[in-house]
Formats: sequence, structure tokens, C-alpha cells
Amino acid sequence: MNAPVPPTAETLRSALATLLDGLPPRQAGQAVDRLIAAYRGATPTHTPILRDRADVAAYAAYRMPATFEAVHSALEAFAQTVPDWTPADHTDVGGGTGAATWAVTATWPGERSVTVLDWAEPALAAGREIAEANPALKKARWQRARIGSALTLDPTDLVTVSYVLNELTAPDRTTLLDTIASAAQAAVVIVEPGTPDGYTRVIEARDHLIAAGFRIAAPCPHSAACPIVPGTDWCHFSTRVSRSSLHRQIKGGSLAYEDEKFAYVAATRLPATPAPARVVRKPQIRKGQVLLDLCESEPSLRRTTITKRHGDLYRSARDTEWGDAWPLAEDEER
Repeated sequence: MNAPVPPTAETLRSALATLLDGLPPRQAGQAVDRLIAAYRGATPTHTPILRDRADVAAYAAYRMPATFEAVHSALEAFAQTVPDWTPADHTDVGGGTGAATWAVTATWPGERSVTVLDWAEPALAAGREIAEANPALKKARWQRARIGSALTLDPTDLVTVSYVLNELTAPDRTTLLDTIASAAQAAVVIVEPGTPDGYTRVIEARDHLIAAGFRIAAPCPHSAACPIVPGTDWCHFSTRVSRSSLHRQIKGGSLAYEDEKFAYVAATRLPATPAPARVVRKPQIRKGQVLLDLCESEPSLRRTTITKRHGDLYRSARDTEWGDAWPLAEDEER
């Protein structure tokens, strides 16, 4: 019997197109503009931002592919550090329409117990509808819950929290992280926008999880303090997202893709082997050399130059992308 094929970004886009059927493009565009403004606001919200099906359909079609790609990138980096582990169950906190659940099934194919928690019932309903295209999610539970200090969680292998912390007050973030740390039996993966503020929230979460007994598996090659001096820079990564027609309509762009910037942390109670170093900026390829900005296990930040004299290592460096482990696994084996 052939193994089930994991869901792809194209499968997700097709399901989202079905969700948009019947929604006039202009109405979808207006909904997205308003929702983007709401999500970028600095003040945490006290009512669900996604109010009805039109809101959910428009915003899911616009944002869900990018969230899927960002979370998938973070999960793949984490999976490389625990290659023999697969989550038995998964809880997505503040999951909305379930982009992270798709990313988990793309990283670890197969069925598992899945629970999506969100306080916007229209988002949960749409997520349930979209998930019909993903066989691994056919038994997922979509439950309404207020995400914040009053949330309770059952024990679960993996907890994901993506693009949620910005919607909470600082005290609610702290309480939520306590709850997540207590419930997660194996791993927590948190993804935020790749902005200075998003990075700051990720660092807060990182410190909190370390204090709760977790070790950092990715992107950091260590569980010591981040070597970035606060206020001077921020750690973030990038993943490419194919633009839908709605993306191009809203942004007025002609490119078939855009790059989603994100910050993340993957923490675990499992024995994990973090990368020896992580490429934390886009590699600079010059004539006969590649410049790599690395976060290393000491911990430290360092720029290294790989030249043609390094042979196979140089060829690997030319293929290395922002966010990759360094050196690549095959280089360590040579």
C-alpha cells in the first residue's frame, strides 16, 4: 500500500479558493484591508477580529498560505533536531482556520489527535470546512475557547502558537505561556511576525520556556541567552509564498510570489540535537566566495567566509539558504 501523500501548499490554496466562491472580489479586498489594520494595531483586542464568514474567507485566503509556509519552515527546522520523533497529538492554540495543523501534517504525515482552539466561531467553522481537503485532519476537533489567562489545556505532545501573542496583553501572554509549558509533553513551537516586536515576543516566550525546563531545539543552536544586543537587531527568517489572485489584487503587485518574514522558537523536553550553527541572514554570494552570518553554539554571532579553496564546503555554501543549519548534515559526515 502506498503511503499517504502529505498535503501541499497547492492543496491548501485550492481549498481556500473554494471557500471564496461567491464572495465578490471587492468585498474580499475591503475585508482584508480592514483586518490587516486590526491585526497590526498595537492594542490587544478584547473581541474576535474575525467577525463573520466573509471576514474569515477573505483573510484566510490572503493570510493562511503565508502562515502555513512560516510554520512549516519552523517545524521542519525543529524536526531535523528530533529525526526519530513524531507527535502523537497536537493542540493549536489560537489556531483560527488551522494553518498550523496543515503545517504539522505536512511535516509529519499521517493522522493524529488534533485540537484547534480559537475564540472566533466563524474561523473555526471555516477551518473545519477547509480541512475537508486534508485527510489527516478529518478527525480534528475545532473548539471555541478564549485565548488568554483563563485558558486550560489538556496534556498534548505538541503545542503550536502562531501569530497570536500580539493579540494578548503582557500578563495574558505570561499566563498563557505557563499554561502551554504545563500542557506540552514534548514540544512547543511559537511563530510571530518577523518584525522587531515579533522577535521581542518570541524572546520572551523563549526565556519563559527555558525557565519551565525546556531546551531550545531551533532556530538557536543553544539554550543560552540570545547574543543579539537588545535594540540593535532582531532574529528573523524568510519563506517564499506563492501569491493567489487575491494577494495580487490587494497589494497591486504583479509578482507571482512574496516573501513572508517570521520569527520563531521551537522548544522541547525531548533529547534533541540542535544545529551546530544557524544562518541568520541571507547568504551573500560573491565571486569565488560566500559570506554567511551565523548564530553559533558558544553562543555568538559571527560572519564566516567560505571560498573555493574549501571545496565541497564552498559548493554547499552556495546552496545554503537563510535559516538553514550550518554546516549541512552531509558536510558533517564527510
